[in-house]
Amino acid sequence: MNDIKARIKSVKGTMQITKAMELVASSKLRRAKEKAEKNRPYFNVLNEAISNLESYPDVKGSVWSAEADENNRVLYIVIAGDRGLAGGYNANIFRLFTSLKKNDNITVLPIGKKAYEYFRHRNYPLFTTDLTEVGDVSVGYAHAIAYTVAEEYERGEYGSVVIIYTKFVSMLTQNAVSDKILPLSAEHKENGTASADVLYEGEIDEIMRKIIPQYIAGIIHSAVCDSLAAESAARRSAMNAANKNAGEIVDSLMLKYNRARQAIITQEITEIVSGAEAL
Repeated sequence: MNDIKARIKSVKGTMQITKAMELVASSKLRRAKEKAEKNRPYFNVLNEAISNLESYPDVKGSVWSAEADENNRVLYIVIAGDRGLAGGYNANIFRLFTSLKKNDNITVLPIGKKAYEYFRHRNYPLFTTDLTEVGDVSVGYAHAIAYTVAEEYERGEYGSVVIIYTKFVSMLTQNAVSDKILPLSAEHKENGTASADVLYEGEIDEIMRKIIPQYIAGIIHSAVCDSLAAESAARRSAMNAANKNAGEIVDSLMLKYNRARQAIITQEITEIVSGAEAL
């Protein structure tokens, strides 16, 4: 009985921790969701501008739209979480990365502590080791990284740039997805049409050098906001499930405890009756 009581106390203590983590995740989720929704209009405007520019012949033949050769190095921007206890959130990201990786001619830009640890332990070449906290990736930081990525891509250091992150769909659904940032989408190049309402001043190459880093920064920051919301939602669901499991374990242990106590009471009554009969 003492062992069962100690076990019940232990499970209830763990249950208090998971409940607290669920409340914290719910609070973070609300803020992260609002931030992601506020960021989307900015990204949509940039995406529309890129789609419009892709319809121009000079852009179609530029370095930004050239199809990547299979032997060119690929830059993967991988956004994972800073902590565990979020179900399959981090594992799904790394599983998707493994399925996309065709060879070892790659460089990884890890964002988040779990991403940094995963790729460092496997000795992947890293683009930077500064972004070890997802929550610290501000708009300014995203722009700084985006300008560096754009410069190295233009110099031919990379043949393509791919971002892998978790898209927040709903409180119960978060999907690990990948988007090819560069080269610019072939679908847009085929179907894009120049808008008569948009006029661009200056050379197309110069315009692209200015707008591409903005576009990359918008994608990175939007993906970070989505990932933060998805991580909080995944952790909330995981902690909610842990609370339910802990409650079931406590109920099961209480049943065992009551049975053991009843057995002891029955045994004592039997001994008293047997003693009385002996007298």
